[in-house]
Amino acid sequence: MIDINEIRKNSSGIIASLAKRGEDLSDKIEKIKKLDEAWRTDLLEMEEIRREKNTVSDEIGKLKRNGSDASEMIEQMQKVSAREKEIKKKVDESRAAINQELLLLPNIPDDSVTAGNKVLREQGEQKKYDFEVLPHWEAGKILNILDFEKAAVLSGSQFPLLCGDGALLERALINFMLDVHIEKHGYLEIMPPYLVREETMIGTGKFPKFSEESYMTVKDGLCLIPTAEVPLVNLVRDKILSKDELPLKYAAFTSCFRREAGSHGLDTKGLIRNHQFNKVELVNITNQEESGRAHEQLLAESEEILKLLQLPYRVLELGSDDMGFAAAKTYDLEVWMPGEKKWREVSSCSNCLDFQARRINARYRSPEGDILFVHTLNSSGLAVGRIFAAIVENFQTDEINVKIPEALQSYMKGRKRIKRPDTVK
Repeated sequence: MIDINEIRKNSSGIIASLAKRGEDLSDKIEKIKKLDEAWRTDLLEMEEIRREKNTVSDEIGKLKRNGSDASEMIEQMQKVSAREKEIKKKVDESRAAINQELLLLPNIPDDSVTAGNKVLREQGEQKKYDFEVLPHWEAGKILNILDFEKAAVLSGSQFPLLCGDGALLERALINFMLDVHIEKHGYLEIMPPYLVREETMIGTGKFPKFSEESYMTVKDGLCLIPTAEVPLVNLVRDKILSKDELPLKYAAFTSCFRREAGSHGLDTKGLIRNHQFNKVELVNITNQEESGRAHEQLLAESEEILKLLQLPYRVLELGSDDMGFAAAKTYDLEVWMPGEKKWREVSSCSNCLDFQARRINARYRSPEGDILFVHTLNSSGLAVGRIFAAIVENFQTDEINVKIPEALQSYMKGRKRIKRPDTVK
């Protein structure tokens, strides 16, 4: 959430910054300014009424102590109290209206972010093949490790069903990623609920802007999480931490659920864009001075998984017009998919600064005693299904077997490859 004080002080600057996202939000900012002016006017009146109420109350007390008739003053007090109730309702309604409008504004891009995505670097070598590499959904069907037809019978299109060695590979990736992040990078593993309240979704910027993308339970009003970022960030809701407690580093494996309402016809094959998918998520909660450094470290931690799996990838700095709603600065990691002959995003690593912290009222106390909002950061560490797909394509052989990266073999019961069923003896 953008600080209302920044809008009061520099609305034109806020409008210009948000325009870098490719949106003209000047009307919304002006609406917020008018609502804020009305709220402050009503607030001043309410404060004046309360002062009058205190004065009248004192006068009633004096009259009663002197044995004088206080009925006229009591009648006046009743009128003042009625007016106080009326103006308080206006103040509360105005405050709620301002908050609702603020919730719809995206985060302000960091000053370092420019328009257009930039490739910062490439890592690893794209292998040369003397055969035509099959896309993962075709190879997966031949290997009997992916079955989208059966999944469609169960749930409809764009749901995955993993079988045999495919299920083992998915589980191996999850455990491998968690072990690296927990044992090497000092993350605390969390197993959060998959169903959360609406205010939990609001806290990370998923609601109200993107409510149509979520699956909700009608009876209970709970939402299936689109990412573990949602419950992990909300772990510090309404807390005042000491600076010494920071950073907090959380890692969680969860299934994630997205309706993908705005992506009809896109990536309908394979594991790239599913309604249900698995992800290992990393969340950092840090102080304001350290968040820039923490962002670079978070990116490096996600990159390490790709290096260990020997997958060719590249790092992008997203332009201001391509970042997520809550992000102030984002790096994307993309893996080369030789079967599809394209780069595919497998991680988005974002610094949200204090945007989410304001929504959940998460703060820390500096050594000087100041109460400041924390900064929140998140990264996929990584999207498991997309890494599954990348392994099937990058480690494919001409017999349509799949070699297992060395780092994963101990998690795959020592197996060195996934073999076609018709070649297994």
